[in-house]
Amino acid sequence: MFNDKVIAVTGGTGSFGKAFVRRILESYSPKKVIVFSRDEFKQYEMSRLFNDPRLRFFIGDVRDKDRLYRAFYGVDYIVHAAAFKQVVAAEYNPFEAVKTNIIGGQNVIEAAIDNKVRGVIALSTDKAANPINLYGAAKLASDKLFIAGNSYAGGRGSKFAVVRYGNVLGSRGSILPLFLEQKLKGELTITEPAMTRFWIELDKAVELVFLAFNTMHGGELYIPKIPSLRMDKFANILAPEAKITIVGIRPGEKLHETMIPCDEARNTLEFDDHYRILPAFLWDKKSALADGGSPVRDDFCYSSGDNPLELEADRLLSVAVNVAKELNIPFTPPKR
Repeated sequence: MFNDKVIAVTGGTGSFGKAFVRRILESYSPKKVIVFSRDEFKQYEMSRLFNDPRLRFFIGDVRDKDRLYRAFYGVDYIVHAAAFKQVVAAEYNPFEAVKTNIIGGQNVIEAAIDNKVRGVIALSTDKAANPINLYGAAKLASDKLFIAGNSYAGGRGSKFAVVRYGNVLGSRGSILPLFLEQKLKGELTITEPAMTRFWIELDKAVELVFLAFNTMHGGELYIPKIPSLRMDKFANILAPEAKITIVGIRPGEKLHETMIPCDEARNTLEFDDHYRILPAFLWDKKSALADGGSPVRDDFCYSSGDNPLELEADRLLSVAVNVAKELNIPFTPPKR
């Protein structure tokens, strides 16, 4: 579906954006791939890394609707990955998170509809489910905007869906690079030993977006079946010899994350490797059921605290080796 098409990625210089662009260029024959982001230096670095004539780089901010209108002209598909993502920073800078995650999301929707973009996938976070922090609340509002965008589009043909997943292993600003650096000093800092998080690898996140593009009817929220792990186990796998210092839960953090609240169970379908939350207004539930999904039980809740899937130590160490190599951090996996 992407051959000879124009694809735009907001926040395209981030960890996900680079992985998605690489996959598009390797697996398809797009007419053009537009990387839309604010940082010109990161765009420069990315242009040197890929060195592909099909790439186009647009400097811009999702807060700037006029710039989005120009960037989306002639675009067929959009992945909206741009976001204000730091939980603590959002607590102390709430207006900035709202401007980027909510107003920016609305700008993307309106520019996409008016440019007759065929399909838009917005990236979300587990923190948007039953949010207790500003980042999660802003992303929940953004999710609802993109889902409602299907009605807002009217008969113009644009379809919108959302993908929601947990922490990306090894992404910029995540705990894995931090632990690798702290390991060199022999001391790791964790907020709370019993804290759990969902973990996903970049290639799995990219696969989820492709799945959404290929199967969405409009308005679905896709959630992958991914493993969880306690923070003390995470630290022990990476650096069993290191001292552990407990620093306490930071503002806006949960002990466990939720990706599907119990209140959403009645609208949720289960598939082999993912779940889909259908919008309340979905006109054709039979189509979603025909895709192979089965309704979950009425009291179903998908939480990192009781997730039966646990992140395997070998997978964590394998990703750690690659991240350490990329960041030029000395790392030898501990013997197990």
